[in-house]
Amino acid sequence: MSDFRALRAKIAAIEAGARPDSESLPFGAAAIDDCLPGGGLPLGRWHEVGGAGLEVETAAAPTAFTALLVTPLARRGEVVWVLRRDDLCAAGLLGLGFPPERLIQVCARDEAEALSVMEDALATVGVSAVVGEVEACDLTAGRRLQLACEKRGSTGFLIRRRPYGGTARRAATGSAAATRWRVASAPSEPPVGEFGLGPPRFAVELERCRGGRTGAWLLEAPQAFSEAYNLEMTDVAHPLRLVANLGDRQLAPAQPFRHVA
Repeated sequence: MSDFRALRAKIAAIEAGARPDSESLPFGAAAIDDCLPGGGLPLGRWHEVGGAGLEVETAAAPTAFTALLVTPLARRGEVVWVLRRDDLCAAGLLGLGFPPERLIQVCARDEAEALSVMEDALATVGVSAVVGEVEACDLTAGRRLQLACEKRGSTGFLIRRRPYGGTARRAATGSAAATRWRVASAPSEPPVGEFGLGPPRFAVELERCRGGRTGAWLLEAPQAFSEAYNLEMTDVAHPLRLVANLGDRQLAPAQPFRHVA
């Protein structure tokens, strides 16, 4: 059975345009990993993360989700974060378990400069991941990003953000991204018997996946509330935990009304 799963993962990687032996980052949950080519988030490629509603401008939930995706990669090298507005809070990243000492922030003046900086950073020695805030990425720019990823094996994350809502333009058609995600905040739940806020939760939808399948899940970041994880780079495979699958569910059939005298 394991041989069959490995063969299926290689076929999916070939269909996605990646090398059969390309590395991936498993979420540790079969419900998610089985949707991704190679059994995890493909590394050495770039991925799109976006939100909906007000999140298109603020990108709060997509930014937190992306930081959690990048955290395991920060153990391997520096992370370059290309901003359109100087509003990234390093203390907030620390609360999610991201090591701020591995962070390099660059504030770009416009879309073209942001994409150019991402391309250069992805091809730089010692950089394991690059995050960029961009309104849209057309097919040509996406292919350039992918070529830059392949030079050093770095992984890119493009957060679709419109930091100045009035100047937003239509999303570009076509994309060379390996995956495309839509992320929204979800209500947290405190541990049983406790009061207050629980670990941050995200309603995550995998809208597109080259060589894989789409899906929707409720994810939680329990390690964000672990002092050991915040301060020590542990061997936790992934800082996100599957809470439940999301999808259309029919209501249970109504029970017949009984009159009780």
